[in-house]
Amino acid sequence: MKTGLVYFSYEGNCAFVAEQINAVVHGDVLALKLEDGKERKGLAKYVWGGRQVLQNQRPALKPYTFDGAAYDLIIIGTPVWAGSPAPAMETFLEQTRITGKKATLFCCCAGGKGRVFDKLKKSLAGNTFAGEIAFINPLKQDAGALAAEVRAWVEGVLG
Repeated sequence: MKTGLVYFSYEGNCAFVAEQINAVVHGDVLALKLEDGKERKGLAKYVWGGRQVLQNQRPALKPYTFDGAAYDLIIIGTPVWAGSPAPAMETFLEQTRITGKKATLFCCCAGGKGRVFDKLKKSLAGNTFAGEIAFINPLKQDAGALAAEVRAWVEGVLG
């Protein structure tokens, strides 16, 4: 099964989980990057990110190549910002046609996942969803235990 793994990671949590997933699926990986490349920290990060979500903004992404038709399984990963997918992921999903695929979703959050999976599924209408999982503060977890959790989840998705 040819797998495409697409994720956005602002602080490294989703990148860490994506690495663990890819250790199992050995797929093609696309790490989305913001065009502006600015790092925002502390309160400024929350104000900037929250404003993007609340104002339905779509930040520009660095150029990428992705052909959804090339994959049997597509894995999408995003941090949770104000109960929603990160706006960078929303930009990707608006710019990229993905339909008729088996898809699975993951998110990384500091608390609750909000409506992130509902919103992703709406953006990815026309696909079959094989699973979803939320990881809370992955970089603060025991790496071995997290790797085992990811492996078990991925193997369950792959059937």
